[in-house]
Amino acid sequence: MSQTITTAVFPVAGFGTRMLPATKSVPKEMLTVVDRPLVHYVVQEALNAGIKRFVFVTGRNKQCIEDYFDHIPELEDSLEAKQKLDLLEAVRSFPDAGEAIFLRQQKPLGLGHAVWCARHVIDAPFAVLLPDVILKDDGFLARMVQLHEKTKKNVVALQRVDPEQVFKYGIVGHKPTDNDEYEITSMVEKPSVGYAPSDMSLLGRYIFTPEIIDLLEHTQAGKGGEIQLTDAMQSLLLHQGFSGLDYRGKLFDCGSREGFIEANLDLAYDDPALRATIEQWVRDNMDISSLFSQVKVA
Repeated sequence: MSQTITTAVFPVAGFGTRMLPATKSVPKEMLTVVDRPLVHYVVQEALNAGIKRFVFVTGRNKQCIEDYFDHIPELEDSLEAKQKLDLLEAVRSFPDAGEAIFLRQQKPLGLGHAVWCARHVIDAPFAVLLPDVILKDDGFLARMVQLHEKTKKNVVALQRVDPEQVFKYGIVGHKPTDNDEYEITSMVEKPSVGYAPSDMSLLGRYIFTPEIIDLLEHTQAGKGGEIQLTDAMQSLLLHQGFSGLDYRGKLFDCGSREGFIEANLDLAYDDPALRATIEQWVRDNMDISSLFSQVKVA
C-alpha cells in the first residue's frame, strides 16, 4: 500500500524575536547549527519520512530560504572541477526541482494562520513541521506517518515537560493505548499551572487531515491575538480522533538562545572531525575541579 502522507508544510514566516538581533536581517530558519541551517534539518527529516512535496509558508525578508533550496551551477561546477566531492554533495539542492512550493503569509497572524495559507495545495492528509525544533531522532516523523497509516487519525508528537512550565506549551489530555502511543482526549494552549490536563506537551510535529484547513478558516484569534493552531485542533477533536506519539529522545528548541547553543554543541560533538576540538577547548577553558565541587552527591 502506498504512503498517504506525501506533503509537508513548514511555517517559516515568523520574526524569530527570541533570537534578535541576528534575526533582524537573517531568518531564524537560516541560522546555522554546525554547518547547516535549521530548515535543512527539518526538510531532511521529512525526506526520511517519505515526503515528496514541501510547502514553505514564508514572509518578508525570507527569500534566502528559497535560494538555499535552489541550485547554484557555478558553485557546483567549481567544486566538481576541484574534486571537492564531499562539499559538492553537501550543497546539491534538495528537494528536487518542482517539489518545493513557496507561499507568502502576508500578515503575522499566528501558526494557525500560516498553516491555513497552504490551503490551496492541501487535498489530502499532510504533515506540519516547526523548523525551530530539531529532533535528534530524525526518523521520528516516519513513525508518526506509520501511526497515521495504522489509525487513520490525526497524529501529534508529544513530550513530557516540567509541570511548573506547562504555561509555555500546548498541553494535551490523553489515555495510553500502546507503549508510547496515546489517544488524545483534550487540548489547551498554554494553560495556567494547576489547570493543565497533563504534563504532556505538543512539540512541533503534526499530521492532519485536510479538515483542519476549514476549521482554521473560521477560528477566531486566541492568545496573543493570533490564530492558534491548537484552537482549531480542539475543534477537530470533536469530530475526528487524534493519536499521540511520545517522543523520548533529545530535542533542541532552536528558537531560544539556550536551545540553539545546546544544539550546536551536541551535534558538533557528534562530528568526529569536531569532537577533538571541543574536548580540547573544555580542557583548556573549564575549571573541571570547580565544576565537580558543585555537584551534590546523593
